[in-house]
Amino acid sequence: MSLVQTAKDSAAPTAAGEMPEPEPQPLSAPPTPVAMRAWKVPFYMAASVLLFLTQGLGMNLLTANIYQLQGSFSATTAEVSWLAAAYMAPYASLSIALFKIRTQYGLRRFAELSIICFVVAAILNLLITDLHSAIVVRAISGMAAAPLSTLGFLYMLEAFPPERKLSTGISLALMCTLFAAPVARIISPSLLDLGGYHALYTLEMGLALIAFAIIYTMPLTSPPRAVVIQRLDVLSYLLLAVGFGCLAVVLTLGRLYWWFEAPWIGILLAVAVACLSLMLVIELPRTNPMLDFRWVLSGANLRMAGVLLLFRFVSSEQSSTAASFYQQLGLLNDQTVTLYAVILLASLVGGLFCALLMTTRYVETAHVIALLLIAGGAYLDSQSTSLTRPDQMYLSQAMVAAGAAMFLPPVMASGFKAAMARGMPFIVNFLAIFLFTQSIGSLFASAMLGTFVTIREKFHSNVLAEHILLQDPLVAQRVSQLAASYGRMITDKMLLNAEGLSLLSQQVARESYILAYNDTFMVICIASLMGLAILLLHQAWRRLSWLRAGRQDAAAVQS
Repeated sequence: MSLVQTAKDSAAPTAAGEMPEPEPQPLSAPPTPVAMRAWKVPFYMAASVLLFLTQGLGMNLLTANIYQLQGSFSATTAEVSWLAAAYMAPYASLSIALFKIRTQYGLRRFAELSIICFVVAAILNLLITDLHSAIVVRAISGMAAAPLSTLGFLYMLEAFPPERKLSTGISLALMCTLFAAPVARIISPSLLDLGGYHALYTLEMGLALIAFAIIYTMPLTSPPRAVVIQRLDVLSYLLLAVGFGCLAVVLTLGRLYWWFEAPWIGILLAVAVACLSLMLVIELPRTNPMLDFRWVLSGANLRMAGVLLLFRFVSSEQSSTAASFYQQLGLLNDQTVTLYAVILLASLVGGLFCALLMTTRYVETAHVIALLLIAGGAYLDSQSTSLTRPDQMYLSQAMVAAGAAMFLPPVMASGFKAAMARGMPFIVNFLAIFLFTQSIGSLFASAMLGTFVTIREKFHSNVLAEHILLQDPLVAQRVSQLAASYGRMITDKMLLNAEGLSLLSQQVARESYILAYNDTFMVICIASLMGLAILLLHQAWRRLSWLRAGRQDAAAVQS
């Protein structure tokens, strides 16, 4: 995919003698692409998969082992979660700046410098000694990883001719973004056994070195460079980065420290609102803004953003809700390896099927199938109990994984085509919408669902606790059965009953969490069905509009 622009510093002196900012010129026609030799295609596709895995594992190896890493850092769950927040803070916005940097300074230089930075960040991960140094290094890793996802897309698109880049190419690229999460949980148990935290990031460093060799030996087609960065773009981006970074930290840690308990959460939210508002004030009067908010907030783009946010919400069924459910059941990564292998296979099948649909006129069918699969999988998961085990969730999780792989490519392709038709500045605007919904939107969905689980757990816990009365013969019998396991060690009857009550309260807490997760799965199911209903109504309205327009045209011709 070559997005080409020629720009000149055509700045004429103003009446006051000041020089205005250079205005980017319209897009010029891209050079005629040369078809890639057939034997190179699988190598470029494999390079794309490797780059996506290299970037994705850096984030998912941490989230998949956050409880296991508590011992390595002698920290609580909330303290270890700062590692994920530090990674996401710069990652959430950096790709917007990288697009302009790549256009102005050249793709080749961008790729080579990006992989060098990532290799350095991967090596730094091996040098950390405590939690504080780990947080700093994770922030550097988040900055270094942002270019790799872009390069993963470019390598996949490079393998296809222009007419298939925004259909098959983009579908396969988005499918590859789903691989890192299940792969991280499949390989984590073996890596932790080998060497804990350092083993996890030794693998990341190895993948980074392989990617380093790939980028230097398999070049991408470089579009002509163009001057697209203006002076105020730097200030606008810094405000955007601070705003997105604060939001990322709040959404990652808010439910762990609880939203109304930690004062710094409110301070970060205020800083985020102030920075984004100031950026809006700067960008609106500009002739050539970094982000055209009038276009971003148009009706079509708001509808697209709503669809993307719906995707992040319903796909969180698997990425965050189901994973937390397994942890609540006491299932470790080594007990869910087969489950995540099924998820990986289902993502591959769903992505390939979507790529097939993208080459036909039934593209919009992908959304219908995806929402049906996610709704069905979430409903099956909502019937879980404390006795549910991974092998009983193969079908439901495979359905969710296949649906997630099919949902995003049609939206991405249509949005990208609309942005390309209007020029390079609008591609930056589209990236802003896409990245906001996928990074901040993903964190928002996980935070809201996690908060919902906590609230529902308190509700179910109170309801169940009301029925725990020793006057009830069944409760007394259950306490006696649980206390019997301590009978040989504790002879005092009062202490023995206290231990029995303690064990019963633990079971009540576990059951209340199971009910809370079931409620959350059902909410996701309902949201998927509501999204499907809105989608079908929208398609029906569009078809009626086309029919009316056709009848009016026919009547005009007859008259």
